[in-house]
Amino acid sequence: MDLKNKLLLRQQAYLNGKWINADDGKTFPVINPATQKVIGKVADLAVKETKQAIETAQQAFLKWRDQSPEQRSDILTTWAQLIKDNLGDLAIILTSEQGKPLAEAEGEIEASVKNIEWSAEQSKRVYGEVIPPFAADTRGLVIKQPIGVVGAVTPWNYPSGTVTHKIAPAIAAGCSVVLKPSKETPYSALALAFLAEQAGLPPGVFNVISSSQAENVGKELTENPLVRKISFTGSTETGRLFMRQSASTVKKISLELGGNAPFIVFKDANLKVAIKDALTRKFINCGQVCICVNRFLVHDSLYNDFIEQFKEAMDMIKVGNGIEQTTTMGPLINTEAIVKVETLINDAVKNGAKIIKGGKRHSLGGFFFEPTLIKDVAPDMAIAKQEIFGPVASVQSFSTLSEAVKIANDTYYGLASYFYTRDISDIFRLTEQLEYGVVFANCVQGISLAAPFGGFKQSGIGREGGKLCVEEFCETKYIAIGGI
Repeated sequence: MDLKNKLLLRQQAYLNGKWINADDGKTFPVINPATQKVIGKVADLAVKETKQAIETAQQAFLKWRDQSPEQRSDILTTWAQLIKDNLGDLAIILTSEQGKPLAEAEGEIEASVKNIEWSAEQSKRVYGEVIPPFAADTRGLVIKQPIGVVGAVTPWNYPSGTVTHKIAPAIAAGCSVVLKPSKETPYSALALAFLAEQAGLPPGVFNVISSSQAENVGKELTENPLVRKISFTGSTETGRLFMRQSASTVKKISLELGGNAPFIVFKDANLKVAIKDALTRKFINCGQVCICVNRFLVHDSLYNDFIEQFKEAMDMIKVGNGIEQTTTMGPLINTEAIVKVETLINDAVKNGAKIIKGGKRHSLGGFFFEPTLIKDVAPDMAIAKQEIFGPVASVQSFSTLSEAVKIANDTYYGLASYFYTRDISDIFRLTEQLEYGVVFANCVQGISLAAPFGGFKQSGIGREGGKLCVEEFCETKYIAIGGI
């Protein structure tokens, strides 16, 4: 890996301001999904070290919570600048362990910088209030205080963006954090921890547990009584497990889980714009994004035109190693992802769907898969019910707005949705009727730091981002004062 700052590539975990190996000396390999070669081996921590990290974080919290918002903001701002200064190296690390094209990785690092800068500013805006007295000689106050130790668990698809989206507001609030990044992509989190250390973040405030033992470490984070808040991004199945485990100590919990995003194209849509946006939102990160389009719902009158034009647009996709400048789509993350995509495609074809383009492993081999287009998909097929998390566009038709809404809402997911129409009345009706936490009308690029992000139904609990992002990591306290 050709890095200017080689210190960014850390093989050890980060606990209490120190870089450590596992107590038993165990490590686990990190694989480049484009080459299937081992990048390096990282310390494989277990429950014992996780407990130590939690205890360390608790001690650090007792000091960090007393720092002024301005002091916390200054350190976060310095951290953001250091990330910006090392953007090129951080993008190379991210692409090498995750596989996405370098341009996408650079965009993710830039977004990480903005996540931190936003939280740094919001730390100074956690306001309380004075409420009407319940008697003449009393006064009432409401204040917000940092909740305590935060257990954060992040996925492999955005190994920098999801980390900063959780860690920055938690630290800004005055909390300490124990982070368990995905075993597929630990290097990005460890590099961020190194730069946080350089920025002056006190020991114990930010701890990174690199581990292949996700089940055991996750159980410790969710059941340890010193951890007061869990923030998790990942599958709905794991989110349910974390909820059950967190119930034993009644933790505050934030979950950003799976999605089954519909992309609805009505008969009056601007088809050219819809096709362009569809290509972007389907194949970014090889389709491995929670807000990627999972189901294309196209009006009968545009169905054939949409499929033909979308097929032609897919010719623009250049599959390859993400480190190469010409690549626009990298590989899937591992063998399990390949098998899942193949299984969904085979089931759809068996039940009457037709492959229009792609549909099999790429000639490049390894974890590469062809960009795929399937038509005549039915709402009850597995490919329409499950989150694909791969480069497969499945298309089905509809006749009326009410039918489209019914199909779109017929899922236990509810994260992101997209639709295209020029009818202003339909726009308002759809934004209100679609059961999703994020609704995009005639666009796909609408995620903003100022906007709350999260899902309905089994796509999650809580909101990240927005003006209340820091308050997700706070407790609300009412104070009654008598004898005035």
